[in-house]
This record gives sequence, structure tokens and C-alpha cells, in this order.
Amino acid sequence: MEKRHRVFVAINLPADIRRELASYSEKWLDLPAKWVGKENLHITLEFLGALTDEEIGEICVTVKEVAERHSCFSLNINQILYGPPKKMPPKMVWAQGDVSDELSDLREDLENSLTEKVAFVPENRAFAPHVTLARISAMEFKMIEPEERPEINEMLDLSFTVESIDVMESEMRREGPIYTVLESHSLKI
Repeated sequence: MEKRHRVFVAINLPADIRRELASYSEKWLDLPAKWVGKENLHITLEFLGALTDEEIGEICVTVKEVAERHSCFSLNINQILYGPPKKMPPKMVWAQGDVSDELSDLREDLENSLTEKVAFVPENRAFAPHVTLARISAMEFKMIEPEERPEINEMLDLSFTVESIDVMESEMRREGPIYTVLESHSLKI
């Protein structure tokens, strides 16, 4: 049987933004959550699932073509909150970003181009750019009295220029996922 790889397309964050976001793990120490290491902080544009080496090759070519059609743009991360919104118990703590026209166009082009190349089912909900900061243990969270649960609603103003999109592999390990950049493709200057 052919080996399959868990693959997704992402925007990786600059080191200073990663450092800033990772520092929030110190603020909510009593939250029953596993915090994501700063080296793994990213925004997923499309999760493609388990792919063969041949499919990964096709994905990399497609992502390169999409990147060449889009210019660099600014992205603002504006809030840390429980995610997904209105989900109780929450599954995550995440940093939410603004949805700009440039980001929406890039993601739509990526989704349309990829569905032609590989069999994956696009998410059937509005895209909310976010960086997963922590995964919450739902069972432990439920055991905390509602009035004792930490309130997480931190306003931010972190902006950076998106210069590339990356084809990534996620390898699941007991200590948490390991993410590897398979290919990085620059956007137009």
C-alpha cells in the first residue's frame, strides 16, 4: 500500500508574530489545553487530507501556479478568543485575522484550482483566518464551573505582509504534530 501524507496549504507567520502569539500561553496557565509550539503557528488555507506522493507533486505545481497569480498583501491578526465561535465547550484558543479581499481571492483561487487536481472536499463554511494557539481538553473544560472558566477575548493589532504560501505536511506524533514545509511559493511582489 502506498504511503500517504497529511497535507495542507498554509501561510506561515514571521518569527516576531509567532513569538508574540506564543507568549499568550503564559496568560492562561489554568486553562486545560495543550499549547501549540511557536514553530508550528500558521494559518491553514486548505486542508487536503491524506495524499500520495504523486498527488503531492500535482498539488505543488498547482499551488505554485496560484501563487504566481496573486500579489503580496497585508494580513492583520486582531483578536485572541475561543474557537470556533459559539462552540461550547470550545475546541481551541485561536488568534483571528481579518478577511481581506486579497486573502479571499487567494483562498478562492486555491480552492477552485485544487479541487480540479485532487479529490478533497472543501470545508462547507465561511473561511475564518485563524492561528490555532491551543487545543482544549473538552472533558476537563466541562469540569470547570462556568463562572470560573477563563475569559479569553484579547484584542490585538498584529500585521504582517504575506509573501508566500506553503505546501505543508503534518506528521502526527504522541507529543503533538510535526509540520514540515514541502514547498514554499512566493507571491508576486
